[in-house]
Amino acid sequence: MKVIEHIQKAKSTLFSIEILPPLKGKSIQSIFDGIDPLMEFKPSFVDVTYHREEYLYKKREGGYLEKVSIRKRPGTVGICAAIINKYHVDTVPHIICGGFSREETENALIDLQFLGIDNVLALRGDSIKSEPEFVPEPNGHHYAIDLVKQIHHMNNGKYMDNELADVAPTNFCIGVAGYPEKHFEAPNMISDMKYLKAKIDAGAEYIVTQMFFDNEQYFNYVKKCRDLGITVPIIPGLKIMTSRKQATALSKIFKIDIPQPLLEQIEKCESDEQAKEVGIEWCIEQSKELIKAKVPCLHYYTMGTSEVTRRVASEVF
Repeated sequence: MKVIEHIQKAKSTLFSIEILPPLKGKSIQSIFDGIDPLMEFKPSFVDVTYHREEYLYKKREGGYLEKVSIRKRPGTVGICAAIINKYHVDTVPHIICGGFSREETENALIDLQFLGIDNVLALRGDSIKSEPEFVPEPNGHHYAIDLVKQIHHMNNGKYMDNELADVAPTNFCIGVAGYPEKHFEAPNMISDMKYLKAKIDAGAEYIVTQMFFDNEQYFNYVKKCRDLGITVPIIPGLKIMTSRKQATALSKIFKIDIPQPLLEQIEKCESDEQAKEVGIEWCIEQSKELIKAKVPCLHYYTMGTSEVTRRVASEVF
């Protein structure tokens, strides 16, 4: 079932999670171990992130360096299929611009369609760590809107080879990311909102937000979207803080603000265990307020921390 259909049929706020593929060489059992404790809350869908290639320079004979491409967390498509098979829960693979040509993107989408996966989250993706800014693949997409357009075209039976006969259209529900505190590369919030509106106009059907720790950021963001004519569901993304260093690390990595009351509570903690308890309680209160506001779904970025997600979900669902 499509994400948008889950939302339309729901009588109350839905529960969903996002997971990371395991590191290369690890068993998929680690994925199942993380999902099992959360199944009692009946997640409507599970997002599976996609991680693009990185580059290492390995010294070879003669002293020269060879540039080697590696992918630390492969397996997104296989994990989605395994989750559907084991739990009978819908999955949402992330599709990114980075590392894909347009033809490779088309072929990946065909694979997903053959597997019966009808949801995707279209993202530009991060730049390679060794590059100062995002660089698309040759004949690849530079922006998420271009990826949305390609998926939307395939939904309408338009493939790259326009000479194909009797083509079968795909049937993907397309989600995109939204940033309540604006994307860090956007010059200002107005510009960021215009880019978001363009993605919706291009065919995206729902929005999942970047993590935030102040619900007012979300409520204000939703109002700005509605004022701009964006009417699709806007799903809040939540992260549970689990250590003292995350107060600064999350802010630095994701370019988000940490509310002063939360920061002061974390700073008083003498251990990560205490900080985790603060993070859990903060997320519980966040979740309750959002449910009271009748948000369509609460989407938890689990990052392998199913135990804390379970504790939050047990208090609010």
